[in-house]
Amino acid sequence: MNVLGIDIGGSGIKGAPVDTDAGELTEERLRIPTPEPSRPEAVADAVRQIREHFAWTGPVGVTFPGVIVEGVVRTAANVDRSWIGVDAAALFGGASVLNDADAAGVAEMRFGCGRGEKGTVLMLTFGTGIGSALFRDGVLVPNTELGHLELHGKDAEHRASSRAREEHDLSWEKWAERVQEYLEHVEMLFSPSLVVIGGGVSKKAEKFLPHIKLRTRVVPAGLQNEAGIIGAALAARP
Repeated sequence: MNVLGIDIGGSGIKGAPVDTDAGELTEERLRIPTPEPSRPEAVADAVRQIREHFAWTGPVGVTFPGVIVEGVVRTAANVDRSWIGVDAAALFGGASVLNDADAAGVAEMRFGCGRGEKGTVLMLTFGTGIGSALFRDGVLVPNTELGHLELHGKDAEHRASSRAREEHDLSWEKWAERVQEYLEHVEMLFSPSLVVIGGGVSKKAEKFLPHIKLRTRVVPAGLQNEAGIIGAALAARP
């Protein structure tokens, strides 16, 4: 069953058809820079371009970097605030819409490192912000948004996201110290059996994961940065 998955991020919008039985992209993904400002109409136009690029007429799933309740955007931390209250499902032509980290987590639990894992599993995506997907015995607890936990009086993602590493010109080792602090806080709150690190940094796990020391197992995402696209497609599978 092929479904078009589209992953909206703070810096890029990526999409590709996905074989939802195998959890694999069937064509090379298309990436379009996220418009600035990232208002609904501009982002919807980018989504339309991806659909047209693949000449797609079938089901479509779309991720969004914020809380999504019944297709409606409730928060917008890393995109334009005019998104709040928008019916994204309607804006995207009836697509299935879900939180971006939730989508990545669903894909990772189905096809990646979370497959077969029981207990509490936490997927964390490090990119423009920090996204989170929490699972208990394989069941998703949606819209957790743990990147907004407070550390040192500010959102954790302002200190420990991939964007924060770039903005502060941190070495991988120095950035790992911030990630370590954040992960210790999350570990204390949830006592997970597994933490999966996703987002673009998952492709460079060897640069920072050796510096992370927790009681919990910490592994890079098996699907790496394709997890969001695959999860979006899974959400729209009929």
